[in-house]
Amino acid sequence: MTPTILTEQITGPRAWKRDGLRPADWLVELPDDGVAELDGVVERLRRSPRAVETLAPEEFKLAECTRVMAEVRRRLGEIGLAVVDRVPVERYSVAENQAVGWLLASMLGPIVAQTWAGRRLYDVKDTGQQLGYGVRRSVTDLGQPFHTDAGWLWMPPAFVGLFCLESAPAGGLSRFVSLVTAHNEMARRFPELLPRLYRTFAWDRQAEHGPDAPPFARRPVYEYANGTLLARYYEDYIHNGQRLAGEPLDDAGREALVALRSIVDDPSHWVEFRIERGQLQYINNREFAHSRTAFKDAPDGSQRRHMIRLWN
Repeated sequence: MTPTILTEQITGPRAWKRDGLRPADWLVELPDDGVAELDGVVERLRRSPRAVETLAPEEFKLAECTRVMAEVRRRLGEIGLAVVDRVPVERYSVAENQAVGWLLASMLGPIVAQTWAGRRLYDVKDTGQQLGYGVRRSVTDLGQPFHTDAGWLWMPPAFVGLFCLESAPAGGLSRFVSLVTAHNEMARRFPELLPRLYRTFAWDRQAEHGPDAPPFARRPVYEYANGTLLARYYEDYIHNGQRLAGEPLDDAGREALVALRSIVDDPSHWVEFRIERGQLQYINNREFAHSRTAFKDAPDGSQRRHMIRLWN
């Protein structure tokens, strides 16, 4: 089937560039009443412990937190980024913070699995593993290029959350870019290459599949249907996927990815900030991409970067 290719420029808040955003656009305050609600959740769980994945927001008094997360959802539909500031994570244990993150994330919709085995709470921290097949950059201290999560899936998660329990003493900065803006730039500057991004590439599935399934999936970078643009982006996974498929990347595909990377990596298109301890960052994963600079934990182990990742 021939894909529908969007050729018009997309307007509105999703098509932003760096000089059009400021921190106030993505920061969402968690007021004292919301903090008190979370304290109440933790006190209740200390009296009557429960498995995190059995918790539901409606079981607790979370009216203010519900209002905050409704604002998060609104911003995800506009600029694609929201950062809740802040949860007092220093008061809670790791398990209690998992419960808090789970409840806040649940207000955006069902929390979905991030691994073939069904894991829904995923720790993003340096495990000491070496990058390789099946070992994602998220469990190393390496930088990550711009990407969307789980682009190999038929439908990637709509939202990706990172709940910061501890930031790194050095590095680990977050970057965020609009793939809607990138589409506009491709249509304006490289119209002859844009159609190739609507055709499929082989994507590395990162060993997240059944034992008898192929290690790659065929997906485009851009899709347009029913007035909605869907974007997937992770150039490394495409190159790896083409190798796994035993298919050299065609010239048009290579040129289109190089052109797209030149747009995405342009500093005038992305914003950069540090996710601080206690902040909950959420992104729209179907129209925006994110990256991370390399980081180093404290050599004595006193400060180790630790995020809890959640997919909706």
